[in-house]
Amino acid sequence: MLCDAIGNNNFSLVQAIDVCRSFFLGEHSHQALTNVSLEIKKHDFSAIAGPSGSGKSTLLNILGCLERPTSGDVMIEGVSTKELSIRQLSDFRAKKLGFVFQTFNLVPTLSSLENVEYPLLLLNINAKERKQRSEEALKKVGLEKFLKNHPSQLSGGQRQRVAIARAIVKKPLLVLADEPTANLDKKTANEILDLMQQLNLAEKIAFLFSSHDPLVLARANSVAYLTDGQRDESHREQYVA
Repeated sequence: MLCDAIGNNNFSLVQAIDVCRSFFLGEHSHQALTNVSLEIKKHDFSAIAGPSGSGKSTLLNILGCLERPTSGDVMIEGVSTKELSIRQLSDFRAKKLGFVFQTFNLVPTLSSLENVEYPLLLLNINAKERKQRSEEALKKVGLEKFLKNHPSQLSGGQRQRVAIARAIVKKPLLVLADEPTANLDKKTANEILDLMQQLNLAEKIAFLFSSHDPLVLARANSVAYLTDGQRDESHREQYVA
């Protein structure tokens, strides 16, 4: 079983092996990814870079078990996901992965605390533990005074902090962040990246970004560059200031 392998330090955290992804629109097909391979190690702070349409978000979704590759394989701590059922993938995703989105994806009718609690509710964790863990997560991102605030009462940076708290509240192995600085000014983006790096070091959580923001890429300890759905190191300079 996939989750039985978690904690085995003999394996990389995630490996993509010759991953291809095709989309079919009527009679026409689009090759979003072609033979992409990469490795994410435990506690990495890494990124997938490339221009719009390069396939980086598609690759992030595949690594996050949100999509299956058309061919190739994704290994999670040495276990192939190829033969796993939808339920097994969903179970792993719910328990071991966190997600941060550029549009925050917070529920507007819920408070900060309730937004962070939500993934724990899906895991059937009791109310007392949900509240305790959610309060701790919000404290870690500096929002312990904003527990009752709704998203409309928060700045963009604060909303992203709530989203990060929601991503880490499950104590995941890996947080996948799709363009997490896209809707933030430079000062706020740097503050958010400082926070993620602190969490990476203190909580031993790996982070994987999909981004073309030089602020993000300059901090990553490894970057996979994509052009037209393929690994391409020749354009490294255009992504990093």
